[in-house]
Amino acid sequence: MEQKTDQKPTVLVDGREVTIDGERNLLELCRKANIDIPTFCYHSNLSVYGACRLCLVDVKGRGVVTSCTTIPEAGMEFKTTTGEIREMRKIAVELLLANHDMDCPTCPKSTTCKLQDLARKLGVREVRFRKTNRVEPIDRSSPSIERNPNRCVLCGDCVRMCDEVQSIGAIDFAYRGSECSVVPAFGKDLNTVECVHCGQCVAVCPTGALTPRSEIDAVWADIDNPKKVVVAQVAPAVRVAFGEQFGLAPGAAATGRMVAALRRMGFDQVYDTSFAADLTVIEEGHELLGRMASGEKLPIFTSCCPAWVKFSEQYFPELLPNLSSCKSPQEMFGSLARYILPKQLGVAPEDLVIVSIMPCTAKKFEAKRPEFQHDNIPGVDHVLTTQELITMTDAAGLNFPSLEPESFDMPLGFKTGAGVIFGSSGGVTEAVLRFAAEKVTGKPLTQVEFHEVRGNEGIREATVALGEASVRVAIVHGLANARALAERVRDGHAHYDVVEVMACPGGCVGGAGQPVSNDPGARAQRAKGLYEADRTTDLHKSQDNPMIREMYETWLGEPGGPLAHELLHTHYASRKRITDSDFTVLPSAEKRPVCVSVCVGTNCYLKGSQEILSKVLNHVETNHLHGAVEVKGTFCFENCGQAPNVAVNNQLIESATFEKVMEAVNEASCPAKSPA
Repeated sequence: MEQKTDQKPTVLVDGREVTIDGERNLLELCRKANIDIPTFCYHSNLSVYGACRLCLVDVKGRGVVTSCTTIPEAGMEFKTTTGEIREMRKIAVELLLANHDMDCPTCPKSTTCKLQDLARKLGVREVRFRKTNRVEPIDRSSPSIERNPNRCVLCGDCVRMCDEVQSIGAIDFAYRGSECSVVPAFGKDLNTVECVHCGQCVAVCPTGALTPRSEIDAVWADIDNPKKVVVAQVAPAVRVAFGEQFGLAPGAAATGRMVAALRRMGFDQVYDTSFAADLTVIEEGHELLGRMASGEKLPIFTSCCPAWVKFSEQYFPELLPNLSSCKSPQEMFGSLARYILPKQLGVAPEDLVIVSIMPCTAKKFEAKRPEFQHDNIPGVDHVLTTQELITMTDAAGLNFPSLEPESFDMPLGFKTGAGVIFGSSGGVTEAVLRFAAEKVTGKPLTQVEFHEVRGNEGIREATVALGEASVRVAIVHGLANARALAERVRDGHAHYDVVEVMACPGGCVGGAGQPVSNDPGARAQRAKGLYEADRTTDLHKSQDNPMIREMYETWLGEPGGPLAHELLHTHYASRKRITDSDFTVLPSAEKRPVCVSVCVGTNCYLKGSQEILSKVLNHVETNHLHGAVEVKGTFCFENCGQAPNVAVNNQLIESATFEKVMEAVNEASCPAKSPA
């Protein structure tokens, strides 16, 4: 096919001329031409993998190739569907089904399963191949994510998402050939490795191999218990995604009908997490201004996203003092509700059940953190994702579109637009700027929108004038972007006053608990819906929320004051090492009275821990103490400045020597003889 030099290059797709305009591969070119080529492993935001072999096309002169890995060239001619290609695709799907757990009716992904959809489209009516893989145990260790390896099709989407977008690599391919599988690091369960519970692996999984950990049954049990008073809080991002399952466009607010549905299910009170977001603005705004006045602990990093908090605990513990001490809106709500609702609703504290409706899987993990428990009672009892709430709505037999809208309960249901925009990347920063601007200038803020902090870029920077002062801000979404920026801050190459971090692309609107959408613009439309809700709300600044003012006057006292700090603030600690990284070097033959743990991490190793370990092992062998002493190696006591470190029955010995260790062993009533 001849190409005219004065026109853009073209190709022939199924006999139709299509212009090449920056498409990276033939698959993108076909989608532009409204040709739906099937694929499992292709995502425009991830690297090209080419493993599923479904996106085949027949290129003239080249034969059958994968369209995702083939670059368009001027004059190229290819067919997207032939008898040979259809049969190859069908066989590929049959092979996947042969080793797939065929529990479709009970699979949470049943209605959105790509494998099921492709089998239907390709006309697969039977599977002609026998199953060869053994059944693997289901990993339910994580409070956020359930992993069923029997449903995995080895597309690699989760692996690339975790590595490329989130820079964690908590899961990856292991073994070879027919034994190949996707597993967490070191073959451990998902809750033990460095997973931050963001759930973005769940968001891209095309089958039910990775799904949000369900708490539906536990919530129904509490609703059905007549002794319990069950209240719900609904996050901002949920309202602009919930209606998608019921025919509404992404971004269309379904708030009123959603509140009505919750009441029809049996929730006694329905509140708005945006109220707690307004509360977060007040507390975090005062914290920011205090730090700016003193010039200490800047930049202040937001702490609303639990996946980012755990990420920073694992990889940047040196930046933990920079994290805002404010709890997330979810946990602020839980703490405040525990404090005031038993009195207001006339219910015993132990009979109050608080349920969060969140767009996020990491919120499930956050609710289980011991930092958010008081007298062994969690601030939040259960966390449901948007998907789970949709399931409960269907289970209750509710015709959602026909429900009459209802409003949230007061006072914890009243919010401003500033609290609503928390659900979008940049929203927390903008809400805090609306507060700080009035505090710094002492004048009412007439223009409340800060467009310079909005956008879709993974890292955005801006300098915002607040009267004669200015605030340097950075907004980040996606943890790979967060890592890059945190490294620059840590190394002194970047200087900000405020850094907002959201783990999920686009912020909470792109959370892993949101409805599965094939619309690439869904996240942007959801964010747009939040900003439109802000514009149509009467109040746009958190400090103008009359219920917030009343809360301080009646219950909390001053922002940042003793009671406010006790209820609304927290602290975090380093998680640089996975929790069960010890390994047994010399086990005891019977119940041991003494355990010696020697750090073999780099710092301790260089300062002599290996020599101590060798001497202890030799002493135990020489004196036949196998039944009395167990020797372990461990990787860190987070005390590198006092290396080498050894623990004897959990008693840490700093700057350890062999003599100090054996003295501690003897003091622990071990029948070991003192070294000669």
